[in-house]
Amino acid sequence: MVKNDSMSSFWCNRKVVITGHTGFKGSWLLLQLLELGAEVWGYSLDCETDEVLFNKLYLTNKKKNPNYNFVHRIGDINDISSFSKFINEASPDIIFHLAAQPLVRESYLDPLKTWNTNVLGTLNLLESVKGLNKCIAMVLITTDKVYQNKEWIYAYREEDRLGGHDPYSASKAAMELAVDSWRKSFCGNKSHQTSCLSIATARAGNVVGGGDWSKDRLVPDCVKALHINAPIKIRNPSAKRPWQHVLEPLHGYITLAKALYEFQLKSDSYENNPYSTSFNFGSGPESNKTVKSFVDEILELWPGECFHINSSENLHEANKLSLSSEKAFHMLNWSPVWNFHQTIRNTIEWYQKFYDGNSALSCCLKDIEEYQIYLEKYYA
Repeated sequence: MVKNDSMSSFWCNRKVVITGHTGFKGSWLLLQLLELGAEVWGYSLDCETDEVLFNKLYLTNKKKNPNYNFVHRIGDINDISSFSKFINEASPDIIFHLAAQPLVRESYLDPLKTWNTNVLGTLNLLESVKGLNKCIAMVLITTDKVYQNKEWIYAYREEDRLGGHDPYSASKAAMELAVDSWRKSFCGNKSHQTSCLSIATARAGNVVGGGDWSKDRLVPDCVKALHINAPIKIRNPSAKRPWQHVLEPLHGYITLAKALYEFQLKSDSYENNPYSTSFNFGSGPESNKTVKSFVDEILELWPGECFHINSSENLHEANKLSLSSEKAFHMLNWSPVWNFHQTIRNTIEWYQKFYDGNSALSCCLKDIEEYQIYLEKYYA
């Protein structure tokens, strides 16, 4: 997030909807937009536990956060009637769609819920905005796992073939196809279309950062073990992942939404919007490391032990996966600014400070401030 005059003036009092705002990435995005002065309306399922980052930020407490303009609404995107009423009430300028069933292993346990939420829930959102007669820019978040993974060393580009072995990956690829079809069918200047709406999809993955306590994720598993002086258990130590701090793709989403909206606002034809497409927001090549390397880096900062466990589930997991972000660089001037070591350091220090008694809000704001300094150096 480049908090310069242009960015601040754009987001100040801008009406924004975030679906899935109580999730890990959603909470970080919510905080960033509130810091920029946006009026944010959040729609999400209720938090499963009090442990999640959203609850620890206390963003709904007006006494603690008098300058934050935030509407918090609990609901299910699969309930199109309630969801549509919310969208009409919010009447947003910008929509970030993060609500999803985001876990690969969970998708094996409940594939129908995964497909319903990730595909039909997204279509519910698109149908809900059709009747709003105003310029709206939508950034719909998918994942790096939308590509047909050939386990090659090359980074995937936006035009590469979509696919998905597991229900989660396939549902996100299907979401991309459904959005592309909806965009071609209902966005435009014909009588059955709207010229006010522009839609982009954003692909990123293996996001880490402070405040993630989600089940079945590497960083929370590591931190929970280290906090009680227990050994870390890892399933697939040789698998390579493109690790990136959560602030990196969120900066991309915010930049994309601004470009998408500003072009749409000044253009007299929907078809001319070059940002109404898909974008990768991946890590730098040097951040493509094995799970074992990732855990070893954590143990340099927080001493402990780890060992490999053999899982009896035999569920499919990709071994190699990385994204090319050349398109985002050339069109949005976006590039990751934190290297692998910086990503791990900020992540682990967040938890250490939190366990030392610092508030989750102060830990997040410190990371946002530090990331801002790196951005200013990058764009100088």
